[in-house]
Amino acid sequence: MVTQKKRNPKQRALEILLRLKRLYPDATCSLNYQTPVQLLVATILSAQCTDERVNQVTPALFARFPDAQSLAKADITELETLVRSTGFYRNKARHIQGSCQLLAEKYGGQPPKVMEQLLELPGVARKTANVVLAHGYGINMGVTVDTHVKRLSQRLGLTSHNDPIRIERDLMPLIPREDWENWSIRLIYHGRAVCTARSPMCYNCELSDLCPSAQGSTVPSAGKKLGFSINNYLQGEQP
Repeated sequence: MVTQKKRNPKQRALEILLRLKRLYPDATCSLNYQTPVQLLVATILSAQCTDERVNQVTPALFARFPDAQSLAKADITELETLVRSTGFYRNKARHIQGSCQLLAEKYGGQPPKVMEQLLELPGVARKTANVVLAHGYGINMGVTVDTHVKRLSQRLGLTSHNDPIRIERDLMPLIPREDWENWSIRLIYHGRAVCTARSPMCYNCELSDLCPSAQGSTVPSAGKKLGFSINNYLQGEQP
């Protein structure tokens, strides 16, 4: 008999996705923004910083500099002061200004909708580009890999890599494209609430029977509580 933990990675990934959707039905991007430019800026600020802290900083930042054109012309010292509490503020201010200057010069002040063009912006790697495309424009071009997604995907046995790009390549074939960002957002929620970095609560995790890394007492028949199956999902139903 094949146990849940020994099922092939794609089957397990689909089952994990379904459970995450039921556990976090309203999960969405935690950053506050009104435009794709503001989302880009907030995502740059979120590097090695909590979304909560970024959301404390951006109201004053966007009140003073609401768009790419104003950020491109901002006094760099003032910009550094406004983003200081997010950490690495000099680099972040420089990247924000450099990106906005390029947006103003080449793209009419708006982030482009093409991955390769986004990656030309200072301080923008695939993580930031995926967030902007998915939440700013509804375009899924990849799987956003942050520290939570990296940690949980490794623990769940869906990747053995440490490099975010390789992790993303491992995950993309396992998850339907329309759910790439659903996967990331919900793993982030689960990583914050249950599968924390230092003390994962395997004893209280609805994914424990699917997780090769689960420790101690696990939740019996966790998936049965959800009343939804992969077959339902493949037939076009939604949890």
